[in-house]
Amino acid sequence: MELYGYPLKAKFNQPRPPPPKVLPATHTAAGYKNRIPFNPSESFNMPWMPNSYYKAAALNPTLSPLTESFPGLPPTKMIPFISERPSGVFTRHTLDDWHRSNMTNYKESETTRHNAERLRADLTRTIKDVYQQAKRTQGESTKNLGERINDIEYWKSELCIELDAMIRETNSLMDMQKRLERALADTEGPFQVAHKCLLNREKRMGIDLVNDDVEKQLVTEIKIIRSCRERLQKCLDTVNAQIMCNKEARQELEKDLADKQLGHHIDNKCYQLKNTSRGIHFFKGVERIDATVSVPETWARFTDNNIFRSQSARAASAKLRASTESLLMGTADEMWRQFSKVNDAFTSRITEIANAKSKIQTHLAKTRQEIFQLETKIQVIQKTIRDKEVQLKVAQTRLDERSRRPNVELCRDAAQIRLVQEVNEINETLRNLHQCLRASEDMLQMLVRSKGVLEHDLVVKNNSLFIDQERCMGMRKSYPSTVQILGYV
Repeated sequence: MELYGYPLKAKFNQPRPPPPKVLPATHTAAGYKNRIPFNPSESFNMPWMPNSYYKAAALNPTLSPLTESFPGLPPTKMIPFISERPSGVFTRHTLDDWHRSNMTNYKESETTRHNAERLRADLTRTIKDVYQQAKRTQGESTKNLGERINDIEYWKSELCIELDAMIRETNSLMDMQKRLERALADTEGPFQVAHKCLLNREKRMGIDLVNDDVEKQLVTEIKIIRSCRERLQKCLDTVNAQIMCNKEARQELEKDLADKQLGHHIDNKCYQLKNTSRGIHFFKGVERIDATVSVPETWARFTDNNIFRSQSARAASAKLRASTESLLMGTADEMWRQFSKVNDAFTSRITEIANAKSKIQTHLAKTRQEIFQLETKIQVIQKTIRDKEVQLKVAQTRLDERSRRPNVELCRDAAQIRLVQEVNEINETLRNLHQCLRASEDMLQMLVRSKGVLEHDLVVKNNSLFIDQERCMGMRKSYPSTVQILGYV
């Protein structure tokens, strides 16, 4: 810390001479132009003074000019404090010079103070502008963050609404899927009944083995049931594909919603940050890192596309549910009407056989034995076909599951090649077995025809009556109701 104060008086080796009675002549400006200025640091007779004193004295080392037009002395021609004359007489100034020097110092001090005051005002205004600019900039950033949070909340609400609607639609479609599966499973019973009715009626003998109206209606019923099963299966495949599409759209919505929630949390945290908040630090160069992957237009378009995709999937799903409901109603009505026609045909045919029963007699001893053995073989072939179909299901299920391998894992490896070969081999085996089954049925028909030639016509009529009345009509009493076909139970 430097000390400020008045300098002490200079001390000389010799005593100061008394002042003369007559004032010495005042030197003009030319008299001290060549004087060397006094340097306190070079004098060893001067007492110690702090550096601040000499610094303050160096600010204005020249004397005030004698005239207003005088430009002043250069720093190297300052007035010496001590005269170099032998007599030691100091240079004197006039009183006007003294007043002018004081006035000059006053004006310079006033000018300096004025400039200092103006500088302080400018600094105050600058600091105020800096604070206002910082406040305005931070306020705009906070406002933009608030608007961003509002945008995120808007899209979050839209995503939540669409996600809830998609979940409800997917659940409804899955209920429809279960109804379709039950309806498809319930058609298996009527199909087996009609098929068994045809097989049982193939056991008719002789002249009774005719292509009557019952057989025509049974064949028509089988065709209708098969057609309904195909349509139901096709619709079920479409429903399964639509469910997958709905799940994909739902997954995209959930992913987008999760991203929105995380982004909302981060932006809300940034929105609540203030200059007095904890956890704020310097991150040098973070403003030069641009990790963004979208702009507001693409950001909003991405969510809008997800919502539009979900809405399209929901619309397709609702349309599919309506068509599926119509299909269930149509197939149930069609199958039920054909079932009634077959029953009416059976009733008419049974009445005709009963009327002719009193006129015909026959027996079925040896032929029945042969027919029974052939039926056993047919059942064995059918069982073999079912076993092979199970094996085919396993192979095809493996192929279907392996088709869902991701990306490069979808490899045509040895297991894939062998599964394809296995499916082809099983299909070839099934074709051979079906050919054997058809051949066995044809042989059974030939045996029945041969038996009809040998057996008495009465036994033929009794057998036909037994088949139509006991077996076929007995099985057709257990036909499922319309409610079961529609899949409501």
